[in-house]
Amino acid sequence: MKDFIFITGASGIGKTTLANGLLAHYQTTCVEQHMVPEFVSRDGVEPMTGELEELTCWENQVAMLMCFHKLGYKNIIASDIDDLRTADIPVVFKGKNFITIKLVCSDLAQIQEQMKNRPNNGLIDYELQKKMNVKNRNRAPLINEVEIDVAGKSIDEVLKQAIDIIDNTPSCLEYEYVKPPKELFYSWVLANGLR
Repeated sequence: MKDFIFITGASGIGKTTLANGLLAHYQTTCVEQHMVPEFVSRDGVEPMTGELEELTCWENQVAMLMCFHKLGYKNIIASDIDDLRTADIPVVFKGKNFITIKLVCSDLAQIQEQMKNRPNNGLIDYELQKKMNVKNRNRAPLINEVEIDVAGKSIDEVLKQAIDIIDNTPSCLEYEYVKPPKELFYSWVLANGLR
C-alpha cells in the first residue's frame, strides 16, 4: 500500500474519473482541491490575488492529506492539483510512500472530445488544453512519477493500468531532488505563458 497516490495531468484528461475509480477500488479517501472551503480574503479587506488563492488551496489540500495520513489512512488519493505544484510533491512528501500518476494523451482530439462531455460544461478552452497537454507530455518524470498515455484507452483500461502501477511500483523514499524550473509546468492561476 502507498501512503499517497497523486493524479496529475491537463484539464479534461480524466483525473477525476481516475480518482473516483481508485477510490472505489481502494476504499480509502480522496482529497481534491475543490473540497477547500470558500474564501474571499484573509482579513475581509485585502483583495484576493491568483497567487494567494492558489497558495491557500495548496496549503489546505496538503493539510487535509497529512491529517488523513496521521490518522492512519493508506492509499490517500489526491487530484485537481495545479500542475506547478506537481514539482513540490517530492519536496513536501519526501520520506512518504507516494506515487504520482501523470495522465497524458498523445491524441489531442480524444481529450478535446472528453472535454465536450464534461459535467457542468467544465473548462472548454481547447487552445489552452492543447498547450497544457504538450507541456505535460514534454516534461520528464519526477521522483516516483509514472506516466499513463490515455490515448485509445477506455476508462476501465486506464484504471486497471493505474492500479497495476500503484500496486507493483516501489516508491523511492530517500532521494536527492532538484526542483525543476517552473517553465516546465503550467499553472491555472498564472497561465504560465500559455494564454
